[in-house]
Amino acid sequence: MYKWIIAVVLLACAPLKAQELNCTVNINYDRITDANPQIFKSLQKAVQDFMNNTRFTSRNINSSERIECSVFLNLTSYKNNGFGALLQVNSIRPVYNSSYTTQLLNINDKDISFTYNEGENLIFNPSTFDSNLVSLLSFYANVIIGVDADSFAEKGGSDYLEAARGIANVAQSSGFKGWGQQDGNNQNRYFLINDMLSTTFEPYRLAMYNYHRKGLDTMAESVVNAKVLLMEAITQLSAIHKTRPNAYITRVFFDAKSDEIATIFSGGPSVQVAPLVETLNRISPTNAAKWLKIK
Repeated sequence: MYKWIIAVVLLACAPLKAQELNCTVNINYDRITDANPQIFKSLQKAVQDFMNNTRFTSRNINSSERIECSVFLNLTSYKNNGFGALLQVNSIRPVYNSSYTTQLLNINDKDISFTYNEGENLIFNPSTFDSNLVSLLSFYANVIIGVDADSFAEKGGSDYLEAARGIANVAQSSGFKGWGQQDGNNQNRYFLINDMLSTTFEPYRLAMYNYHRKGLDTMAESVVNAKVLLMEAITQLSAIHKTRPNAYITRVFFDAKSDEIATIFSGGPSVQVAPLVETLNRISPTNAAKWLKIK
């Protein structure tokens, strides 16, 4: 009897194991005026349930460790259960010893299409292509998990990024846009995941670790030292620029980090920023207006 009570108490006190993501899902359907809004509400619930209730990896994490992320679907067309949309994917992570959260991903995937039947359950199967919607969500879920892991350990997200590449490879034969090398202008899902795993673009992953774990996570100890480490991490991306100017993966980094970089280096204890500004203008000229704020 006592052993049974002890077992129950231990079970109650044990940390709960949870899915990897805590995902907010929003769907905009303002452009569609000739359909019952219930289908869009059903779609939103299905996507949110899929992202938050699916185990994408074998990781055992506590519920408090779930990755905060969001998915925004801006629907552009709807006919016979077929959807056209723009997809935005964001993820954030906490910064050590602070209440601050930092953005890791801010990806816009344009011109996607998928089918969805009202009330349909979305089920993850990494080895088969069941629907483009499931493949899209599963792909980005693994990218989110992989990039998050990279920010805590050097190349710590390799397994999850490889899983994302596996999903992309399976989806290539589907005929849907964005999965193949021939689609787009080197800025689709194919290039995103292959660039992340390529040795050519390895400085991106190393910079993600050094920027977050060595830089931001040490800000509470010394702002000046942390800023120096942040500058070193950003400078790592120059290696990509030397061989692949205007690389998509470099844009992915700055789409997530440009506002933060401008804010960090425009206030607080000062450091020598002239080399940083020169580097930023060279490797990310599209954000030149933001770099003007750095002093």
